[in-house]
Amino acid sequence: MLVVPAVDMRNGKVVRLTQGDPTQEIVYADDPVAVAASWEARGAPRLHVVDLDGAFAGSPKQLALIGAAARAVKIPIQAGGGLRTRESIDALFDAGVAMAVVGTSAILDPRFLEDACTAYPRRIILALDAKEGKVAVKGWREVSDRSVGEVAESVASLELGAILYTDIVKDGTLEGPNFEGLEAIVRRSHHPILASGGIACLDDIRRLCTIKGVAGAVVGKALYSGAVELEAALRVVAAETVR
Repeated sequence: MLVVPAVDMRNGKVVRLTQGDPTQEIVYADDPVAVAASWEARGAPRLHVVDLDGAFAGSPKQLALIGAAARAVKIPIQAGGGLRTRESIDALFDAGVAMAVVGTSAILDPRFLEDACTAYPRRIILALDAKEGKVAVKGWREVSDRSVGEVAESVASLELGAILYTDIVKDGTLEGPNFEGLEAIVRRSHHPILASGGIACLDDIRRLCTIKGVAGAVVGKALYSGAVELEAALRVVAAETVR
């Protein structure tokens, strides 16, 4: 299982939000590129970069900064935030990103997701952001009428790189992931699952390792607050893999 540090960008800074609420923001660093390089230096196998300005605006706003981060590291970057057109996905890949994370347009327009997967097989990650079992869209400000499980099953035939499952209620709270929700989507998904939201301690990482189908854990506030040390998390994953 991969441990993937999150680098959320807003107004050119590295921040973390609680439950996706822009009014609950903590700024952790002024230089996202330096932060990306530091996670690589500490052993991160991949980075999860989010353009929060783009997510709220509906189109990418931090493309130049994401590109600078991609050039600064050798490890792959998966990035998203406001990717609602094919052109925005193309631009992200042109900037050097390895995988694109799409959410809103993929949920509201299934043909958009199909076309993206055809153009970039196994390089598209579908973000399923859950609120009480339903998929949220438009920067988490609206909730669709589609369930997470329903969407996961509907994309079974697509060449996705993974599904990123985030429980919004848990995100940024350091209260632990929604393990029940994760286990449910793993049962219904034909793709690897990346877990996100609420990871608070090494025991959470250890438990995620035991869920077959969970290929990675995106960790944000726990790393930035010091609740989890990246090196320790990587050791836990290595030990569980040996078992």
